[in-house]
Amino acid sequence: MAKRVLVVDDEKLIVKGIRFSLEQDGMEVDCAYDGEEALKLARSGQYDMILLDVMLPKMSGFEVCQQIREFSNAPIVMLTAKGEDMDKILGLEYGADDYITKPFNILEVKARIKAIMRRTGRKAEEKNTVRVIENRNMKLDCDGRRVYIDDKEINLTAKEFEVLELLMKNPNKVYSRENLLNIVWGSDYPGDVRTVDVHIRRLREKIEKTPSDPIYVHTKWGVGYYFA
Repeated sequence: MAKRVLVVDDEKLIVKGIRFSLEQDGMEVDCAYDGEEALKLARSGQYDMILLDVMLPKMSGFEVCQQIREFSNAPIVMLTAKGEDMDKILGLEYGADDYITKPFNILEVKARIKAIMRRTGRKAEEKNTVRVIENRNMKLDCDGRRVYIDDKEINLTAKEFEVLELLMKNPNKVYSRENLLNIVWGSDYPGDVRTVDVHIRRLREKIEKTPSDPIYVHTKWGVGYYFA
């Protein structure tokens, strides 16, 4: 089945170039040119990837990202202005999985999209001996990529799930931020370790009753993170 991608940018030449390139590789591409249109399409379709520009008419990319996260875990890649670190961090805070900096080479964009899809697909199809992991009142369904606390589903992004899955499968093993970045995001990921910190903070806000005093995901000061 062809992969479905939603491309959102108000610069029509950029959208046209990305669409043409992805369709050449057999992907199905839908396009939106403002935030409201993007949100409408995201609600009506199942996408394997969403490319989302930060600066959009009607609704910002951050607002769109935040609202999409209320109903979808599809990987979201933000398109940010060159050198705007705050855009990158804000994008991650609002639930984005990755970012690409403008101006970009279309071949780089396509390579990054394929890499993310490969990792996502590999995680979903992985055949592990342990399919469900339970710890206290938390249950992690590896096949369904769902997390439950007290039988209530917790809505995690793709990267938040992958971080939690890795830590839960290796309890009490401390992972440095660099290790987590390489394992979950890949060695070719251009971001820095702040990406990991943002995702850990968001993960704690969702699974911990008191994020500042966690019972699941702990910090080993000066070393990294681990699941107790």
